[in-house]
Amino acid sequence: MMNKKGMLIVYSGPSGVGKGTLMAPYLKAHPEAVLSVSMTTRAPRPGETDGVAYYFVTRERFEQEIAQNGLLEYAQYSGNYYGTPRAMVEERIAQGQDVVLEIEVQGAMKIKKTFPDAVFIFVLPPSFEVLEQRLTGRGTEPPEVVAKRLAAAKAELHSASLYDYIIVNDEVGRAGERLEAVICAAKCQTKYMKNLIDKVSE
Repeated sequence: MMNKKGMLIVYSGPSGVGKGTLMAPYLKAHPEAVLSVSMTTRAPRPGETDGVAYYFVTRERFEQEIAQNGLLEYAQYSGNYYGTPRAMVEERIAQGQDVVLEIEVQGAMKIKKTFPDAVFIFVLPPSFEVLEQRLTGRGTEPPEVVAKRLAAAKAELHSASLYDYIIVNDEVGRAGERLEAVICAAKCQTKYMKNLIDKVSE
């Protein structure tokens, strides 16, 4: 049974930890959940399509969105802006859909203030060495960019304790099962079941 309002899932983790790989099967199996498409000023990576992974925009356009209050949150990360378009998130939740925000820690902490009922999930690597191997093995970015991402990851990992749930991505299948279990548990919280409680107790 779909609740009257959807749930906001704030989903974070360092670059290279495998967030997208874990979330993709969940979204495929749960049509009531939708991934929010973020806006960024960074250049597309090979194979990335505008409007799918991100809306790729100029710095000028992004700053215009900031000025017009068109973003739910935004942050600068590794020299680029990242942000969440406000209208899509608010509309989908009002329609009863769950919205997944895959965002950086800075943005997540801003969401914590504006959406206190959101569910916060952080993906951890099994070790920092594994994360380093994954980032280096991508081969899509020069060494100086990888070094920047690793430095940012160190800082982000210190914020993991501010999240509601932690998923360790040691093996994709197992980690995916834990992610599904966590979201299922979150949706069973009393605050998301108020409509059903009221209906059953009438």
